[in-house]
Amino acid sequence: GHFIRFILSFRVIFRVMPVESGNSAAARQVKQKRKSHSLSIRRTNSTEQDRPGMQRDMLEGQDSKLPMALRSNLLDLFGQIEREFENLYIENLELRREIESLNERLAGEGQTVDGGDLSKGALKTKASHSTSQLSQKLKTTYKASTSKIVSSFKATTSRAVCQLVKEYVGHRDGIWDLAVTRVQPLVLGTASADHCSMLWSIETGKCLLKYAGHAGSVNSIKFHPTEQMALTASGDQTAHIWRYMVQLPLPQPPADISASLDDDVDFSDKDEADGEADGPSECPTIRVATTTLKSHQGVVIAADWLVGGKQVVTASWDRAANLYDVETSELVHTLTGHDQELTHCCTHPTQRLVVTSSRDTTFRLWDFRDPSIHSVNVFQGHTDTVTSAVFTVGDNVVSGSDDRTVKVWDLKNMRSPIATIRTDSAVNRISVSANQRIIALPHDNRQVRLFDMNGVRLARLPRSNRQGHRRMVCCSAWNEENQACNLFTCGFDRQAIGWNINIPALLQEK
Repeated sequence: GHFIRFILSFRVIFRVMPVESGNSAAARQVKQKRKSHSLSIRRTNSTEQDRPGMQRDMLEGQDSKLPMALRSNLLDLFGQIEREFENLYIENLELRREIESLNERLAGEGQTVDGGDLSKGALKTKASHSTSQLSQKLKTTYKASTSKIVSSFKATTSRAVCQLVKEYVGHRDGIWDLAVTRVQPLVLGTASADHCSMLWSIETGKCLLKYAGHAGSVNSIKFHPTEQMALTASGDQTAHIWRYMVQLPLPQPPADISASLDDDVDFSDKDEADGEADGPSECPTIRVATTTLKSHQGVVIAADWLVGGKQVVTASWDRAANLYDVETSELVHTLTGHDQELTHCCTHPTQRLVVTSSRDTTFRLWDFRDPSIHSVNVFQGHTDTVTSAVFTVGDNVVSGSDDRTVKVWDLKNMRSPIATIRTDSAVNRISVSANQRIIALPHDNRQVRLFDMNGVRLARLPRSNRQGHRRMVCCSAWNEENQACNLFTCGFDRQAIGWNINIPALLQEK
């Protein structure tokens, strides 16, 4: 209604504007060259009763071609528009508060909530009787657009269950990488910038063993396919292989977490000593490696076991990847070709294939299946650092990048990706589940999102001040053998988190 009156007033203004003679118009133009032509509007905190007088004072001190009455009418209309937007702004703040409270309540119940997963009832605001027609129209439009978002996500996200199960706290610095052992007993391993690697009980969250043999940040951890051996890469320019023996503690009854959820505390800002209060300080510690691999001239950023576990590959900031023999510790091959530092390396689960990622925006596929021919393919699908590229159980490679995209490639035809996922934040070390083929994307912006191999988003892990990561998420790792925690994530809030992911509807559709 106010906008209609505003337009009608402008029509009236231009209909009744007086026509000046040539002399008076020329004289006015000379005067206007010395003074401002603009109509300035000042915001004041005056009451409604004081505004006419103040408007008159403002108008008398300014120069304009418009008659005084029309200028006063304009100021009045602009004031009404400003009040309308103030009312709308206040209503939006109330709406945001209701959405945040709904997010926290549903996240506590283990449901996945996204921007579109809100019912119409949750979006109703307590508008007063004085709400204008303009704000009512805007609210109606907002509800309609949100309803469309809800309907578009009902087939996927609303059926996904993503629940936080366990937090693993004890590192004194950010956690770069994590992995789950491939032989019994199943334990979680983490690699941290605090120069240590830790093994954790998945069920209880207690630290079982600490490896402190590195002199620099531990950047990655991978477990041997058949033996109780771990491979860690470090900023001290070495990779270590070390044996471990752990005994799982007896399972404990689930604790009542409702009390802890009532206290909104950012655990990432606690004192470092608090994080080590229970468990990690009592862990048995290994300080000497079984095997030390030395050949790199820079930080070793990642390492992985080749199929069979008799060889390992390491990736370094010296722009090279090295292939070692585990038994003799000898350097077998040096893989060169990247123009900048390497960021990640990954091996195929069943074939002698290696993929390396680099800051040069490419990733390379190295083929060691034929001992006499070591072929390499270069893939230029990204515009920024490739943070990781991983194999799937099938014939696919999935790559993630700082260019905020994730791309799915077919090994048989890798000229162009078969699917592209575009996100709003840089993507770190991704992982793909073996059975469901779900891609877990850890982001710089603290979010973790799940996509299928076709690029369709399935869910977003719940995150708030009460749960989830509070800093950059560095890595994700699937473990489908454990029913309670089948996805793990870690980040620079110095904690790893175990999640229970269940997407039954997708399994039925596939």
